[in-house]
Amino acid sequence: MAHIDAGKTTTTERILYYTGRNYKIGEVHEGTATMDWMEQEQERGITITSAATTAVWDKHRINIIDTPGHVDFTLEVERALRVLDGAICLFDSVAGVEPQSETVWRQADKYGVPRICFVNKMDRLGANFFRTRDMIVANLGAKPLVIQLPIGSEDNFQGVVDLIRMKAIVWTGEELGAQFSYQDIPADLEELAQDYRLQMIETIVELDDEAMEGYLEGKEPDEATVKRLIRKGTIGASFVPILCGSAFKNKGVQPLLDAVVDYLPSPLDLPPMKGTDPDDPELILERRPSDDEPFSGLAFKIMTDPYVGSLTFVRIYSGKLIAGSYVLNSNKDKKERIGRLLEMHANSKEDITVAVTGDIVALAGLKDTITGETLCDPDNLVVLERMEFPDPVIKVAIEPKTKADADKMANGLIKLAQEDPSFHFSRDEETNQTVIEGMGELHLDIIVDRLKREFKVEANVGAPQVNYRESISKIAEIQYVHKKQSGGSGQFADIIVRFEPMEAGSGYEFKSEIKGGAVPKEYVPGVMKGIEESLPNGVLAGYPVVDLRAVLVDGSYHDVDSSVLAFQIAARGAFREGLRKAGPRLLEPIMKVEVITPEEHLGDVIGDLNSRRGQVNSVVHNAACQVRRCPTAYPEPAFCGKRGSCCLNVHYS
Repeated sequence: MAHIDAGKTTTTERILYYTGRNYKIGEVHEGTATMDWMEQEQERGITITSAATTAVWDKHRINIIDTPGHVDFTLEVERALRVLDGAICLFDSVAGVEPQSETVWRQADKYGVPRICFVNKMDRLGANFFRTRDMIVANLGAKPLVIQLPIGSEDNFQGVVDLIRMKAIVWTGEELGAQFSYQDIPADLEELAQDYRLQMIETIVELDDEAMEGYLEGKEPDEATVKRLIRKGTIGASFVPILCGSAFKNKGVQPLLDAVVDYLPSPLDLPPMKGTDPDDPELILERRPSDDEPFSGLAFKIMTDPYVGSLTFVRIYSGKLIAGSYVLNSNKDKKERIGRLLEMHANSKEDITVAVTGDIVALAGLKDTITGETLCDPDNLVVLERMEFPDPVIKVAIEPKTKADADKMANGLIKLAQEDPSFHFSRDEETNQTVIEGMGELHLDIIVDRLKREFKVEANVGAPQVNYRESISKIAEIQYVHKKQSGGSGQFADIIVRFEPMEAGSGYEFKSEIKGGAVPKEYVPGVMKGIEESLPNGVLAGYPVVDLRAVLVDGSYHDVDSSVLAFQIAARGAFREGLRKAGPRLLEPIMKVEVITPEEHLGDVIGDLNSRRGQVNSVVHNAACQVRRCPTAYPEPAFCGKRGSCCLNVHYS
């Protein structure tokens, strides 16, 4: 995981080559990278969708997911981290910690994923390992544990100092980095290496009383103990090991693989996966990471294959999965038959007969399962925690160029939405247009391009529109009476509702303070439903309402004419009138932007920032560039152009 262009796919290609999975190295800039298999990825030189594969290193099986770095495809990182046990976080040694680096780091924190850091591109002009380490501390709040030092930098980058073995690892020759040798540490690095080894030892012995006692008596831990303690600290999030290298120059990748095996957890190192009973959501169930446990797995990705049809990617948390068997979708209480069980290598498929705990596989033949749902043993039910998906922030109108393409476009949009939960589409009844929504212009560009390539649909696309939100700025209390009498039983509901603003990002909350039966308990759900139904349409411009608390304070009812429906209608009226009194305000999505620019373009960039209502928060100088960080409103998506990079850390303001 990393910011765009930090070298994720390039590093993955070297991993596949050195593990023997591939017989040659694919390059991103040549469009030959194995993991960038989509036509759009090969043409644009970026990763768009996460790709899974499996490799073996030192008799250990490693499931790998290569994720995108572009902000528009942050969902791919989110769902990969949800199902992985560990992560490699890459950093460009020139740029250091970039905006999307911060986003993916927070995502890894959210799921408690242990990680190791790889400071990449040490061969580039302006590479600085130590500045990157300092930025990891300052920007990410992490505690780095340096276990390697670079030997040289830029054109003079030769290898790394292994602080565990206290040896230099040097790559020479033209064997694509496959050959390297252990040598004595260069004399000019000896003192620095001793200092950093001392820091490393003092950090890790704190995790073990016996090791600490021996260290205080003047006995350094041996290599096996050092590795054991680094593993313990990594899995426990006490620190983050930092390595370095240059994947493009084929230096540093083999020690990185060693670190994955030595320090990141296997499925067996993890605590039991917690879930709930489908019939009793309050009852917590556990599944130990063992092949002997009942089967449980999470569907985290859907992919449409032109030959196989729909493929469902599943992480197995317990038990075994056998091709041809039946499993239960416990979210929907529907049985699914495993038609084919596939091990994926990017877009290549290999049939297998059985998959075990910790495996990531693709299932063909599932009919009712979507992203985020649980598959389990039909006789041992469990529902695992579902995944959360970001809301779209931009939308455009789209229509087929010919009526003949209308059905094909609808079919294509349905399949693309099944694959990508951050992509939405709907029909605007007022304008009779189809509206597609996504995480950014590039995201929607890819959607439209896929409609053309995969579904043969030519479409006209409108100008981007921004998904605004509405909220309130002050507390307001409103009494609303709904009364309707037209012969026979009528409708009556009287409610007093208080609307309160909440902190940004809080969403919506409903509370009832009814006492003494002023509004009977059976009518309160009607009030709640009426308000919830009103949330998608605010009073200012019809945008969804957020960060709002609605409190049912008081009311009255009629023994004959009151009903749940009457209170539901009253709640809608109270919502409209109450929000008008509560200081309604329009919120726009604000995104964090970082612009990296040469010194000579700094003035132009500042002018561009000012013209787009950007507010500069900080300026960072380094040897190669000027970095300016600011928040800016999303309505100008072209802000970054080709000079900067955007981190979609979106909030509304």
